[in-house]
Formats: sequence, C-alpha cells, structure tokens
Amino acid sequence: MKTMKTIQFIILIALFTGFSSCSNDDDEPLVAVESQNITNLQAQQAGGQGQPISGAFAKFDFLTGQTTESDSDWDIAFRGTSIIVNGGTSLGTIDEPERTGEGAAYMASGTMASVMEVTQDLFVQDSDTGYAITTGSENGWYSYSGAPTYLITPIPGKILVFKTRDGRYAKVEILSYYENAPSEPNAFTDTSRVYTFNYVYQPNFGITTF
Repeated sequence: MKTMKTIQFIILIALFTGFSSCSNDDDEPLVAVESQNITNLQAQQAGGQGQPISGAFAKFDFLTGQTTESDSDWDIAFRGTSIIVNGGTSLGTIDEPERTGEGAAYMASGTMASVMEVTQDLFVQDSDTGYAITTGSENGWYSYSGAPTYLITPIPGKILVFKTRDGRYAKVEILSYYENAPSEPNAFTDTSRVYTFNYVYQPNFGITTF
C-alpha cells in the first residue's frame, strides 16, 4: 500500500512538472521589436554600363543588425542598386551568393509608421528570372534621373517588407544611396552605392505585426 502511494505521488509530481513546463513555455515574454538606422553601408560593384556586373554583395543580418561575411547567416544583401534576399534561387550574376534560407520580399506603399502588418500572399523569392525586389528605375525602390544629374533617388512611400532567412519579418525604408546621406546629393562629387536606411525587425517567431 505504501509503495502504491509512493508511485502515485511520483506520477503526480511528474505531471505537475510537465504542466508547469508547458505553462512556462506559453508564458515566455515577447522580445521587443527593434528599430535601427544603418548608415553608410557599402554596396560597391564592378562593371556596369554594358559590362558584366561583378563584386561581392554586402550581406546584412537583421538579428545582429550588422553586415556579415557568413555564407548562411544573412537576410538581405546589396550590390549597386540591387537588393537580394536569402531565399529562392540565384539570378546567375557573377559573385552572387547562394540562397540557403527561406527569405522573401515585397514592396508596400505607405510609411514606416503605416505599414504595421505583413501580407503573406505578397511575398516573392529571388529566382532565375528576377529578384523579389525588382531592379530598374521606377520598377523597385528607386528612380534614376538620367542627364544631366544622373541621380539615384529612393522613391518616397516605398517600404520593403522582408521575410528573414528563418521566417521572421522586417521592414526597411531606404533613405539615401550616397555616402553620409546628403540632403541634396551630387552624383559627380558624392560617393554612390552607399546605403542609409531605417529598419524595424520583428524578432518573435510567428508574429506578423510590427
């Protein structure tokens, strides 16, 4: 009888421990949404103007808020005006990194404050026919003025929404394509292919709001 009571007591303790563990998992506090400003991210390239474009992409990791040399731990990457995601397949350009994650992207219209929720149906991955963030003047995030100013300018009201390599979310507003983000850039004197942008990162898995 005493042995039976002991066994019942052990079972009760095990059940209580299991319930407590589940309860603690469910009640884990959420991590705060992160808002950051990135300045002077170098995205240089070689070639162009009819020549093959080459050069390493500048890879960026939302988790750390920094550029990275990792082959896998990156979410988005920059080279010239091109922005790629760590998801899908390569377009096939020279020096393009291999996609190892589940990253995707789309462009939303609005402001950083107004784009507050992810629209899952809009996500697109990079492919052998084009990048998720389309390139070319007025096609994606920028406009090109042509002669005589030759300026690359972010289009107001274009917010880039990203799914990260591990299925979390971020939104980006590109502010400038020139070093030190001059208010009136000069394509002949200011260094281009240098990004300044704001981003908001949702670090909590499964949450689609910012």
